[in-house]
Amino acid sequence: MRNKIKKILEKKNKSKIVCLTAYSKNISAILDKYCDIILVGDSMANVLYGYENTHKITLENIIQHTQSVRKGVKKSLLVVDMPIGSYKNKKIALKNAQTIIKKTGCDAVKIESNKKNFNIIKTLVNKNIPVMGHIGFTPQFKKKFKIEGNTKTKADLLLKEGMKIEKSGAFSIVLECLTPKASKHITNKLKIPTIGIGSSINCDGQVLVTDDMLGLSGFYPKFVKKYTDLKKIIENAVKKYTKDVKSRKFPSTKNFLNGTKPS
Repeated sequence: MRNKIKKILEKKNKSKIVCLTAYSKNISAILDKYCDIILVGDSMANVLYGYENTHKITLENIIQHTQSVRKGVKKSLLVVDMPIGSYKNKKIALKNAQTIIKKTGCDAVKIESNKKNFNIIKTLVNKNIPVMGHIGFTPQFKKKFKIEGNTKTKADLLLKEGMKIEKSGAFSIVLECLTPKASKHITNKLKIPTIGIGSSINCDGQVLVTDDMLGLSGFYPKFVKKYTDLKKIIENAVKKYTKDVKSRKFPSTKNFLNGTKPS
């Protein structure tokens, strides 16, 4: 775990950090070949469960999906989102973070900043639980989706927030929906790596929701680049299967275990 985090820290100002989300073994096994970090995000609320926001995802949901993801991860740093309500105070946060690590074998947890929970990060780090921070648009605490840091005053406040997270012991920090100028300013000032989502190329790394970039989720804000249309590929496969079943082409003789024709 420590070696993995050391490698992430060493990438600061040297090489870009690649991060994507995963919620199952099948996907994580593919991502592990290419990613530096795999995040089990509470974005599963929208992607898998069809909720309007991330607020209904439970600790049990996160743990169960991470157990699956863990089976596909060999080299990447595995980070897990702590869901809303799971880190209300230091005592609750420590108990839940320890439970996540014990039950999943993940490498670190991620906590969204509400500008007040710096001591919670410090508490976890002091107990040898690595923490990734998260500033800018924080879905657990902000209802309205908007660009952050679009004035010098706002950018300076975000920098101050990021520096407090760094001082608390976080090993990296997600910058969500910051202006290019703000993300560059913060990335240049912080010693820990920044991972951007919708925050320009100026960050030390990038993260996207895998289902978004594969064209599967149906959610495509401007900052998402759709690398393929997996939804269409799956639909075409289902159409072919449906046609074969209805025309009695499937299953054929070669689809039987013993290769014999059905009676």
